[in-house]
Amino acid sequence: MAAFLAALSFLTVFPARRPADVTQQVISNSRAWFPLVGLLLGLILVGLEWVLSFVFPFFLTAAVLLVFMMAATRALHLDGLMDTCDGLFGGSTPERRREIMRDSHVGAFAVAGAAGVLLLKYGALASLLSLSSPGKEWTLLLFPVFSRYCMVLQLMTFNYIRTPGLGTPFHSGNGRLPSAAAAVIAVLTALALGGVGGMLALAGVCLVALLIGRGIVAMIGGMTGDTYGATNEIAEVLVIMAGVVMVPYGLFGPQIWLEQLWR
Repeated sequence: MAAFLAALSFLTVFPARRPADVTQQVISNSRAWFPLVGLLLGLILVGLEWVLSFVFPFFLTAAVLLVFMMAATRALHLDGLMDTCDGLFGGSTPERRREIMRDSHVGAFAVAGAAGVLLLKYGALASLLSLSSPGKEWTLLLFPVFSRYCMVLQLMTFNYIRTPGLGTPFHSGNGRLPSAAAAVIAVLTALALGGVGGMLALAGVCLVALLIGRGIVAMIGGMTGDTYGATNEIAEVLVIMAGVVMVPYGLFGPQIWLEQLWR
């Protein structure tokens, strides 16, 4: 329970009491619950969208959902995206890029990166909510799950270079078991709630996360807390866009494999 509360308090603004003497190992183990925290956010998004659909047109509902996600996560991942964009595109050497990423000032690349991702995310959400086909609720439910698992995947795959840093506790001790637990949760959730489309979206976004990680390692020598957040933001956009493509064909949702099960 301590690990789950650590994940909840780290990834969201929701109040979660945890022991005052929580260890770095507990914080590292909290990665196992990242997909579950994402599922909680997804459930809130589905409920919020259902309520707002009675009051607002879909394009305004999409804006509210976007703002809710920023508020619910303290814009933690968006801040990481901005720092990552400034560092990767503002420096010419790994050392200079890391130095820029540590700078609290916001540069042009940060603004452009944040604006681009937010614009894409709003457009994807608005497009998704405008669909008349059933299944869009499953995309809302699953995209926070998949994006948060992508961070776990990178935690396990790539080295961490900022010490001390926000991600330092996640690299203390052996993280293989909690990482495996997160993978099981993500895969089972994708299969149970997303069906064929869910599994395709999870596999695709994981591949992108690995490619992003390799590119970042090549540019700055390893991962930082900022780069994990940047990956989360990009993954969210990609999963929503995948839902926009697949929902009209009935590929996103549990109904496909349930129908096969009953035949």
